Formats: sequence, structure tokens, C-alpha cells
Amino acid sequence: MGAQWKAKHKDLASNAKGRLFGKLSKDIMIAARHGADPAANSRLRLVVEQARKVSMPKDTLDRAIKKGAGLTGEAVHFEHVVYEGFAPHRVPVMVECLTDNVNRAASEMRVLFRKGQLGTSGSVAWDFDHVGMIEAEPTKPGADPEVAAIEAGAQDVEPGEDDGATVFLTDPTDLDLVSRALPAQGFTVLSAKLGYKPKNPVDPASLSAADLEEVEAFLAALDANEDVQNVFAGLAG
Repeated sequence: MGAQWKAKHKDLASNAKGRLFGKLSKDIMIAARHGADPAANSRLRLVVEQARKVSMPKDTLDRAIKKGAGLTGEAVHFEHVVYEGFAPHRVPVMVECLTDNVNRAASEMRVLFRKGQLGTSGSVAWDFDHVGMIEAEPTKPGADPEVAAIEAGAQDVEPGEDDGATVFLTDPTDLDLVSRALPAQGFTVLSAKLGYKPKNPVDPASLSAADLEEVEAFLAALDANEDVQNVFAGLAG
């Protein structure tokens, strides 16, 4: 499972969209620190494309860019914090947060992990590979993901979340390089980020329907937290 965990049933309700826009706004503000012009800032360009894909309002998008680039006079300070532990039934989990209040985030993670087990640093990370994850879709007929991966310098490929999309896995240091190389191989990059790929994912078939539902509910609660950016779960498929 190359991409981060996402709910199987896409909820398009306003509160769910609001959470998504909030997460993307943080990504945009972080990227805009390196320049407000997407044409000259590849990281910002990719996040802006993601935001447009999910129909983020233009004023929300523009405000996030200006705020992150320091053009509004407002101070923007987010700390990147990673929590690791287990969901119910010993499913390993890595949780990435961007927060303006580390104490609040830590307190809320302790509460959320009561239904699982919050681990110490390194207690779960050993069971994941830290990799670059690039989701891309073919732009020309016959574009071969395997060939594109070899030519662009990716390490592996996996089916993407959307029909026809592919996740290209890279060494963390090669994320930008591979992202730039994929268009020449007939693929348009939809998103590019660093993430965690489980080494020994739990097979959902080994869990009962009730147990799997419990795991999904736990992951959904994590994902709904305002400080959480990404949830990576050790589930196969």
C-alpha cells in the first residue's frame, strides 16, 4: 500500500471537504515558504494542482499561498511531528502531523490512541520504509508504468487510488528528480510527497469484518483530527 490510508467511502459532505481543504492549505503554506510563484516552485505547483483537482475555492488557495509566503504579515509556524503506534488488532500506524501547538497535538494523539496503542519513537518506524510517493496518470495511449519507472529512476510501481493512476515509489532524495522525469515518459504527476510504506502489511482477510471495521473507524478518527496530515497504515491492498 504505497499511498497513505484513505477512507474507502469518499465522503463529499461539507465538513469532510473542509478538513481536506484545511490539510491542503497547510501543505500550500509550507510549500509557499520557498516562493509564491508555482511556476518557479515545483513543490507549490504540485500542491496547487491537487487543490484545484478537488475544487478548492480560488480565494482559499490564494490566501494560503500569500500567508505561507509571508505576504500578509501573518506569522505561519507549523511543526512537523510523527507519531507511531498500533491501531486495534496490532495494525501498525504512522501518523504525520503539522501543528501550531505540539502540546495539543500530543494530548489529542494520546486520547485517539486509547483504542489502539501509542508507541515510542522507533517502535513502529522500523516496520516501514520511508519513500517518495508519486501518483501519476498516463497522458498518452500505451504509456507503460514499468518502463516509465525504469527510465525516470523510480524504485517500484503500484496501482493508484484512481482508475488508471499509478503510484511510483522512489528513494526520498529522488522524489523531485523522478517527478520531473515522468512527464517525458507519458505521465502527468498528480501528487508527490514523502511517506511510509509498510514492510509487513497485515492482510485484511486475516481480520473478521467486525475487527476490520474497528480498524477503519480508528484510522478515520485519526484522519479527522485537525493536526493530522497523513495516516499510513500497515494494511495490505
